[in-house]
Amino acid sequence: MSQDRASGALKLRKRLKRKKPPFIRQESWRYKRVSQVWRKPDGIDSKMRSKLKGWPKLVEIGYRGPRKARNLHPSGYEEVLVRNADDLASLDPKTQAARIAHSVGMKKRAEISLRAGERHIYIVNPLPKEKPVEEEAEKGKEEGEEAEEATEASEQEVASESDAKKESQAKEEES
Repeated sequence: MSQDRASGALKLRKRLKRKKPPFIRQESWRYKRVSQVWRKPDGIDSKMRSKLKGWPKLVEIGYRGPRKARNLHPSGYEEVLVRNADDLASLDPKTQAARIAHSVGMKKRAEISLRAGERHIYIVNPLPKEKPVEEEAEKGKEEGEEAEEATEASEQEVASESDAKKESQAKEEES
């Protein structure tokens, strides 16, 4: 499927999604113990099941998106789950994008990203751009140590100044 047709289908899906109501579980607004996750109402006296006016809408097939846009990432690519670098060999860079499995560690994730970059494959969940938390913590410790040293030095200066003032006051009182 070409990107042009996919982009048209994605635009149509986005426009149709605005008209789609929020599908919520019956009575979820009334009781805290009932979550909003969709469940089909099936009670014999259910107003929602019988589609009475004023009650939330039910999930129906008419709300479904366009066939060409189904299972597509918002970028327009079809997602393929990748667990190792060898899985990238079967991907078509023009129509498919890689989603790295959540169980993959940083070392293998970096290798997959490198190989994908060579083959111009789009990665849906790439490596984070910022530094890992461990490095930030170490950097914070170093900055904290420097700040502590600076405060200690300033405290010593203040203490020596106050000692000098006391000595000068004592000399003035003696004379």
